[in-house]
Amino acid sequence: MNDLLIIPTDLPELSVAQIARLPHERLQELDHSLTALAAWTKLFRDRMTTALEQRYGETARSALVESGRDFGVTHFADGPLRISYELPKRVTWDQKCLSAIASRISASGERVEDYIDVELSVSESRFNGWPPVLKEQFAEARTVKAGKAKFVLELDKEDA
Repeated sequence: MNDLLIIPTDLPELSVAQIARLPHERLQELDHSLTALAAWTKLFRDRMTTALEQRYGETARSALVESGRDFGVTHFADGPLRISYELPKRVTWDQKCLSAIASRISASGERVEDYIDVELSVSESRFNGWPPVLKEQFAEARTVKAGKAKFVLELDKEDA
């Protein structure tokens, strides 16, 4: 965090147009500062979450259990501080087991889609390795969209 060249409180005062017109060096400094700030924020948020877990985790989980739940949201107080605690449920499914179940459903004449969300996909590296005849068969099912652009700014040391 010591490498920040722009004070975070200055950032909201810069419009998109102002940022776009910044001199090269200042633009690169801003980019570097925002990257460092984002990394610092993530690190400190993780640290803060761990500290809150250490301080309130047991109390929060006990409050959930007392309400008859293992997951969800609960609220409690620590003196004047009101704490909301959310413990989401994360469910994962064994893919081999689901595939076997899907095969049994299909074999019984029922529609798998009535029971299981099915999303088929083809990895791009696999698709690119196919012969043209095979690619043609899949072409109508394939849509290519641009992802979010990413810029990396570095000053050329010779020009600086």
